[in-house]
Amino acid sequence: MLIMVGLGNPGSRYAANRHNVGFMAVDRIHQRHRFGPWRQKFQAEIAEGTLDDERVLLMKPLTYMNESGRAAGEAARFYKVDAKDVVVFHDELDLPPGKFRAKTGGGHGGHNGLRSLTQQLGDGYRRVRIGIGHPGAKELVHGYVLHDFAKADEAWLTPLLDAMAAEAPLLAEGKDATFANRVHLALQPGQAPRDQVPRDARPRTAAPGEPGAGETAPGAGAAAGKDDTAAKTSKAGGALAEGLARLFGGRK
Repeated sequence: MLIMVGLGNPGSRYAANRHNVGFMAVDRIHQRHRFGPWRQKFQAEIAEGTLDDERVLLMKPLTYMNESGRAAGEAARFYKVDAKDVVVFHDELDLPPGKFRAKTGGGHGGHNGLRSLTQQLGDGYRRVRIGIGHPGAKELVHGYVLHDFAKADEAWLTPLLDAMAAEAPLLAEGKDATFANRVHLALQPGQAPRDQVPRDARPRTAAPGEPGAGETAPGAGAAAGKDDTAAKTSKAGGALAEGLARLFGGRK
């Protein structure tokens, strides 16, 4: 059992805030992987589903950011999961917009949501830190995080959330480093999401009987056979013509 918690504040007033990017991340996972409908439990909105055959609970606490740990802690105790089985998506002032980091443990860095989670779970839970940048001065932080993303932010925000949702099954496998690498790769210019790459362009190992290393591609052997037959037929025809010429050429 894995619990994925998005951090944010409930209500439409905060829905597009920078502080709510954690909610946005779990919403995108919910949409992509066809989780069950959202319902209320554990002082949160929750939805159940599977990632890589692992049972997963998505959570969006309804307790506001600074009390997020109450909801996550209640769910963790109910399902009897350890902190390492909790993945938290949250905004990160210390990372530039569009950057992210996956890590386990560490301090809360002044983030009220993380502070609350640590009080309930200890500091061993896993984090996906989504960079939103820093306004430049401490006194500007409150207004900055509670302000909506700018229109221009869509250029990096949408691809980042899409890539995270696509690679979320790796988090269910406990492969956080691979998750981070795959997401970074997907965000490189010219890279299409894995599910948009044409099937015949994806590398794979040849199955028995299929062309592989050192084998001829389908149809190539047949084409080569036709060429050989044509060459042999031409050679035989030439020999026959030469023989007839000698036979009749010697007669007067």
